[in-house]
Parts: sequence; C-alpha cells; structure tokens
Amino acid sequence: MKAFLLDGYGKKRALRLADVPDPELRDDEVLVQVHAAGVNLLDAKIRSGEFKLILPYRMPLVLGHDVSGVVVKAGPQVRQFKPGDEVYARADDFRIGSFAELIAVREASLAPKPRGLSMEEAAGVPLVGLTAWQALVDRARLKKGQKVFIQAGSGGVGSFAIQLAKHLGATVATTTSTGNVEWVKRLGADVVIDYKKQDFEAVLRDYDVVLHSQDGEALEKSMRVLKPGGQVISISGPPDPAFGQAINAPWFVKLVIRLLSAGVRRRARARGIGFSFLFMKASGQQLREITRLIDAGAIRPVVDRVFPFESTNEALTHVEAGRAKGKVVIKLR
Repeated sequence: MKAFLLDGYGKKRALRLADVPDPELRDDEVLVQVHAAGVNLLDAKIRSGEFKLILPYRMPLVLGHDVSGVVVKAGPQVRQFKPGDEVYARADDFRIGSFAELIAVREASLAPKPRGLSMEEAAGVPLVGLTAWQALVDRARLKKGQKVFIQAGSGGVGSFAIQLAKHLGATVATTTSTGNVEWVKRLGADVVIDYKKQDFEAVLRDYDVVLHSQDGEALEKSMRVLKPGGQVISISGPPDPAFGQAINAPWFVKLVIRLLSAGVRRRARARGIGFSFLFMKASGQQLREITRLIDAGAIRPVVDRVFPFESTNEALTHVEAGRAKGKVVIKLR
C-alpha cells in the first residue's frame, strides 16, 4: 500500500510517500480501506518530537489519527463489523497511521459512520469529537445552566465543543478572530470575544469550566475567570501527575510531568479551583454517542478544507498555521 512516512523527528520535516507492507491485523482489529483522514495539530506535534517522551514512536512512522472508510477484513475476535461496513475512528496511540491506503483499528475504537455525513466530513470528527466529549461530559460533567469558556472557537476542537456544550444546556463563551465572530455565534456561542480587540479576562467572570487549548499566558488568565470550585481542563498542557499514572509512564517521566505542572497546580489550589490535563483516548462507544447527536442534527461537523492524498504535507502545513475554520481532511478515494 502507499503511505506517507515520517523518517525522523523534525519541525517542518516533510513526510515521504512510499510503498509499504499492508498493516498486520491483530485478532481484535479491523482492516479499514481509508477513504479520508483527518489532519490534527497532534500529528504536527508528534512529527516535531514534542511528544517523544510520552509517545516514544519507532521510525519510520505513518502519521494520522482520524480515519473514515470501509471495512475490508475483520480479525477472528471481531463481532460488530464485517467487510463492506462504513466506519470511522480515532486510531489508538501506537496504532496510528491513517495517512495511508489501509489501517488496522481495534474493534473497541471503531464506530459506524454517521449516515448523513460524507467520508470527508466523518474523517474530521473522531479526535476533536472525542476530545470535546471527554472534556465536557466525562471530566467536567457539564450541566444545564452552567457557564463554560471554550478557547479558540473556530478551531477543530472549539467548533465541535461549542455545539456539544450548547446541546448540554450550557452558556458558552469563546474567543476567535474578527472575521469569525458571526460564524461562531451561528455555531451556538453566546459570548464571543474578538481576541484582536479584547482581553477575555476583562470580559468573563465566575465561569464553571474552561476548556483550555492555548498557551501558558492564556492558562493563567483562564484560572482567574473561574469561580471558586470551577475547573480548567487543558488539552495543551502542562501534563499532570494523573496523566503520568494513566499512561503508566516510567518513574523519571512521571517526575518530569509532576515538575512541569507543579506551579500551575499550586496556583489552582490557592484559588480554590481544579486543574487537569486531558489527552484524549480512542473510544468506539463514545463515538457511537457522538454519532447519535450528529444523526439527530444536534451537531454538524465543520470541514475547513479537503486536500488530495498526494498533498498530505501541504495539509499538515495548513493545520500548523492555525488558521483553519474547523477540520482539515485528506481525501484518498
């Protein structure tokens, strides 16, 4: 099969198109013919080596976490899927590789593709949808009437999280650039702050939850807009000790992780608020819940741009630039 390979870590390092063997199928996995693949900032961060301490991949590596496509083969333990089924997934860590013609995905991480979505639309959902779900539903337990601040509302995670939070009955605040203000309002945001003209810290007060995805300065400000007992859930770091435990990291990695977040956790405690780091996990069960919301019309995926497979490097560059409205997708067939 054809795949784009990363031969070694490096910022802006180009992926190499090559012929490689088809993936080896484990007993609990499904072989999927890739029709489309979502491109995420996580792919660029893995390429640059930012996660090599906690995700020590062996090279050469096929990147790509999001996939939509058709089942071509199922392992002997697989019960829910058969050849011909249209599916989508966020592939598990250490089994990623959707920038290729075929990918093996664990049955437990796979879900039927939403009926009303194209393959390209479906490929943009899993990572951002699961991130929003695990942050707002699992971690925050967001309830009707609560207030949530979702940073970067026009991005992949932000555009999905706004819609999910509104479905849950929350009041939603977000940040975006001037040109996207009306657009994120249409997604459901109640309070929209143009970050080029306003400082969100001067506008927001007494929020229950912050979904943080920006830099350290925005994290410090975010803690100050929360009410006592509120919580900030960060998907951009720093990682916390609970994350080190969850990934069963070696002792020295756990120590580094603890030190990285020590200051933030101390300041959060002093303010009477919670801080936690979220690194989303693949989940077919949660994807089925998300599918129900999409099929019911409660959430609509937002695709910024679709690139042909041969332009995978250009798609990664576009994502890294941080200007996309919604998701960037690669189309294979």
